[in-house]
Amino acid sequence: MRAKQLFGITVLDKKVKTVGKVDDVDIDVESGKVTSLIISLQKGILSNDFVEVDFEAIETLGDYILLNTEIEEEAEEEVEEEAEEKAESVTIEVEDE
Repeated sequence: MRAKQLFGITVLDKKVKTVGKVDDVDIDVESGKVTSLIISLQKGILSNDFVEVDFEAIETLGDYILLNTEIEEEAEEEVEEEAEEKAESVTIEVEDE
């Protein structure tokens, strides 16, 4: 299967719950192999939440992608990490009057 054929495929977690669709892929430029999938999470019409899943997390690849993990746990961890990174990068400058 070519990488471009992955786009738009429905992704299911290990409980066979629909979590979203493949939006993008990360490719190792040296080997040319897909290393991870970027999944657009199915949370609502206006949602644009994404999560990155390692290619090793794929159990089955075909009309659907079945993962061997639960995506909610990974998504929550990723959101927490991003929030921590943003909090660390915020600096407050106080000006003396």
